[in-house]
Amino acid sequence: MVKSEIMQRVSGYNEIVAENAILEKYGFDYSTKKGEVRSLIDALHPQKLDLTVSEIVQETASAKCIKLVSEDGCHPPFQAGQYINVFVETDGIRTSRPYSIASSPTQKGYYEIMVRRIEDGFVSNYLLDELRPGDRICSSSPSGYFYYNPLFHGEKLAFIAGGSGITPFMSMIRELADKNLSRRLHLFYGSRVEDDVIYREEIDRISSAHRNFTWDLVLSEPAPSFKGLKGFINAGLIKESLKDLGWTFFVCGPEAMYQFCLPELEKLSIPSRKIRVEVMGTPKNIVLSPGWPENVKAGDVFKIAIRGKKTISALASEPLMISLERAGIAIPALCRSGECSLCRTKLISGKVYQPNGVKLRKSDRAFGYIHPCMTYPITDIEILL
Repeated sequence: MVKSEIMQRVSGYNEIVAENAILEKYGFDYSTKKGEVRSLIDALHPQKLDLTVSEIVQETASAKCIKLVSEDGCHPPFQAGQYINVFVETDGIRTSRPYSIASSPTQKGYYEIMVRRIEDGFVSNYLLDELRPGDRICSSSPSGYFYYNPLFHGEKLAFIAGGSGITPFMSMIRELADKNLSRRLHLFYGSRVEDDVIYREEIDRISSAHRNFTWDLVLSEPAPSFKGLKGFINAGLIKESLKDLGWTFFVCGPEAMYQFCLPELEKLSIPSRKIRVEVMGTPKNIVLSPGWPENVKAGDVFKIAIRGKKTISALASEPLMISLERAGIAIPALCRSGECSLCRTKLISGKVYQPNGVKLRKSDRAFGYIHPCMTYPITDIEILL
């Protein structure tokens, strides 16, 4: 008995055949929609963005505002507080750095980032000195977890910013102004000197126009003529400005500010669930970090064997990812701060140092995986890429 004869004996078979004939004649041909879902996903979450520099504005003596326009006109949506990872090639080295988006999520025409010059800044100096309007660069799509969640963070948000750490908060402040949001915002902005305060005029303007946004400027090295708050953002200042402490705190700035401000929040008994901290790259001097082995010096050089490829040399005081990039070996990167896990790599042998705050999964620790962006060799090691 042939297959067709067997199928005809199955109950309901003839009815299904008849129904299929009707569907083939009058039904929708979904094959014409093939690829539409993938196209939509790629538009919302592309692997990379091809961007053109549309405008560069000197914001302060050390910082420039850079506006970036997508070449295909598509700017994937983002949450205020997220970042893009900008890829550059300078001195023959392909590398990247994450920059928070300063523009409001309501702004669909461009992404704005703020680049501030830092001592020995490899990428920042390139962007500040070499980049011109019309130049093309590549970036990741918007990423990161430093944003407001209405289910957990309440309606009163206190921002503690230091230097260029104002950038993600600027996006949140601009969103409040653009949408006339009702949530309450207070900004503590710490700067060394008054001339280096980024976005000051716009912050003043928004504060004047929206009563639910207020701010305090705190200078650590003020000129004698400065009449505002002086010193550092400490527990006393926070309590005096906010009155009650039923706020969610967002903190973004240089490493030294975290070391000072986070203990100050602890003095106020702010629970950890009410404190959001943005990751801001590697420590300036890793050998001073808690737990760094005393027998390893900053200038020590170790061998990094890459299984199946080659062996390179790496400084103990330099993140493993940078050593790999210097050797022409590019690995996936996004946050470069030990949070996103994109650079996750297998450590086969040897010892490494990873500072506090690197968010490794428990299983990664158990099976020997590391984040090269926040990993420092303290012996010769072997890795698998």
